[in-house]
Amino acid sequence: MSDKKPKLLFRTGREAKEHRQKLGVNQFEFWGRIAVTQSGGSRYESGRDMPKPVQILLHLAYAPEKQAAAMFQYLRRLES
Repeated sequence: MSDKKPKLLFRTGREAKEHRQKLGVNQFEFWGRIAVTQSGGSRYESGRDMPKPVQILLHLAYAPEKQAAAMFQYLRRLES
């Protein structure tokens, strides 16, 4: 198993917005899945910097299964 940090799927609000639009869901549904308010998600989509924990949560929630699992395993290894 590699100790290399997986690449985050979303680093900017713009990337998250593009993915949300591809999914065809509104901000409330998309951001609510990771416990971010609609207004908070809107701020990220409008250009405010997304904190690293939000980027990681988005990755875990919306990345393909294999990529999400790799991130989860990486985070678990950081604890040990």
